[in-house]
This record gives sequence, C-alpha cells and structure tokens, in this order.
Amino acid sequence: MTLALITGASGGIGRALATLHAKRGGDLIVTARRLPELETLARELKDAHGATVTPVAADIGTQEGLATILAATEGQEIDILINNAGFGGRGRFVERSLADDLNMVDVNITAVMTLCHAIGTRMVARGQGRILNVGSTAGMLPGPLQATYFASKAFVNSFSQALDEEMRKDGVTVTVLAPGYVATDFAARADLEGTPLTKGGSTPEAVAKVGYDAMMKGELVAINEGQLKVATRLLGLLPRRQVLKMARRMQSK
Repeated sequence: MTLALITGASGGIGRALATLHAKRGGDLIVTARRLPELETLARELKDAHGATVTPVAADIGTQEGLATILAATEGQEIDILINNAGFGGRGRFVERSLADDLNMVDVNITAVMTLCHAIGTRMVARGQGRILNVGSTAGMLPGPLQATYFASKAFVNSFSQALDEEMRKDGVTVTVLAPGYVATDFAARADLEGTPLTKGGSTPEAVAKVGYDAMMKGELVAINEGQLKVATRLLGLLPRRQVLKMARRMQSK
C-alpha cells in the first residue's frame, strides 16, 4: 500500500484528499492542529476503507510542529507528500497584524519548503515519490487586500515547478494544484465572506480529485476548471494596473 502524508487534513481539500487516497487503497499520516477532527477522520477511513491512518496533531507554522510531523514519519517510506495546509487573511497590509502575516508565511511557505526538503530527500534516495503542493490561481497575480496570501501562493506555484524539473530525473514528480475559490472554511478565516471572490466556487471533493489525479499522472500544474485556465492565460495579456484593480474589487466588501 502507498503511504501518504497530508497536512491540513482536518477539513476542506485536505480531508477530501485523505478520503480519496484511502478509497484508492492507501494508508495515511494526517496532520492538523485539531486532534479530535483527525481522530474522527482516522476512524471513518478505517471503517469505510480499511485504511491505517495515523493522526498527528501539530502546528505546522512552528518549528516544533514540523519536528513533530517529521518524527512521526521516521522509519517509514512516504510514497506521497501532500502539502495542503494554508490560510489567508483580508485587509490592507499595513493595517493587518504583522505577526499574523509572518505566521501565514511560515504555514504557506516555510512548512512546504521544510517538508519538501525532508521527505523529498528520502524520495530521491529511493528513486521514487510523488509530491502535491496546493497552491492557488491567486498565485498567478498580485492580490491587493490579500497581498501576503497571493504572494505566498506565487511562491508555491513557482517553487513546485522548479522542484519537479530538479527531481523528475530521480523518479520524483512534483505537481502544483492551483484551484480557484473552494467552498471551505477558508473564507470565514480570511474574512472574505460577502466578497465577489466567494460567489460560486468548487467543492473540496471535486478539487481534490483533479489534484490527486494530476499528481498520479505526474502533471506539472493542475487547475480545476476550464474557465480558470482561460482566465489565467488572459491575465498575462491585460495591463498590470487593470489586473490589480480587478483583484482588489474581487476581495472588497
């Protein structure tokens, strides 16, 4: 059986990815801050699919949390790494708490780098492995009123593609999943409810399937909707000031 490590697995896309992996016969190490939700998920996946699921409660935005996660993987061959944990936050950068935005960088960037390095090194040594990093179409343009979040996802998008080029010859593929808005608790945490950005959106299950299937095929970038693929291409043709104003309107109340 393939063993997958999934961060941010207590809800949303992460939970959907864990469920999908278990359905396809895999075992899991699932991490998030909330242990009760992880334990519930572990029971459900064992009962429904016979999966062995190890819950690991850790704050991935801290070095201590990352050390806890890596300790839980010692002596185990991780076949699949899915970096899903991440969060956003709306508001003018100079009016937001700097500590909150630095924590966002720790979760959205530092944790991804740390786990890709630690687990990726093992994968390269074995000559096989798959990595899925959950980025965002937000990473394809600047994001006034979510400046740090959009920039962090731009990092994930770029970093993932570069890693794939570096490690593919060693049998390790890296895929970046870049969805649009997804109906999870992300909007509430980021104070985006009631903005044009949150109208419509895909389900976590639909997005998870697109990302998981792309990862298994070794694809480089996965965008979950055809219209989004077209829109992201068009953004590169528009004047930059127009793009900035569009992004700001989408996140304004």
